[in-house]
Amino acid sequence: MGGRPPDPPGSSAPKAAELVFDDFYHAHFRALVVQLTAYTGDRGQAQDLVQEAFCRAYARWDRIVGYEDPLAWVRKVAWNLGHNRWRRLRTAQTWLLRQRETYAPEPSPDRVALDTALATLPPNQRRAVVLHYLADLTVAEIAAQEQVAEGTVKSWLHRGRATLATQLRDSNEEVRDV
Repeated sequence: MGGRPPDPPGSSAPKAAELVFDDFYHAHFRALVVQLTAYTGDRGQAQDLVQEAFCRAYARWDRIVGYEDPLAWVRKVAWNLGHNRWRRLRTAQTWLLRQRETYAPEPSPDRVALDTALATLPPNQRRAVVLHYLADLTVAEIAAQEQVAEGTVKSWLHRGRATLATQLRDSNEEVRDV
């Protein structure tokens, strides 16, 4: 238990470099996890960091096995991964702290009345009124956007203004009666 798992039956003998890597991994994994746990304060994160460092070492094992101290390379990679993760977390936390809730005042009674009145207009009249008065588009620009004649836009604006005037006058009288 705790040793290297047996080779699957029928598999050819593993290469010498793989055996050396397996032995290297089993000899040093726990010690590196202990070190990174002390650094990060989180054992699961430390295991992930050490595992990632060993994966990177395995991908370059032909080169790393020739180093004077391959463990120093793996340790350095694991510590760098931990530091980078900590730095990303710190950056994210700093960004979150700078985000402030913005206070949006509640809409005025006039705005509520206008929104309610606009909602009763047919879609084409509502678009024309909003584009003309809120987006400051000319009649020609609205006609081009909606792909209709300028006379049609003028008609929509006239009808929309008339309906809005009636509804806003009625809602204003209701407010005075209260």
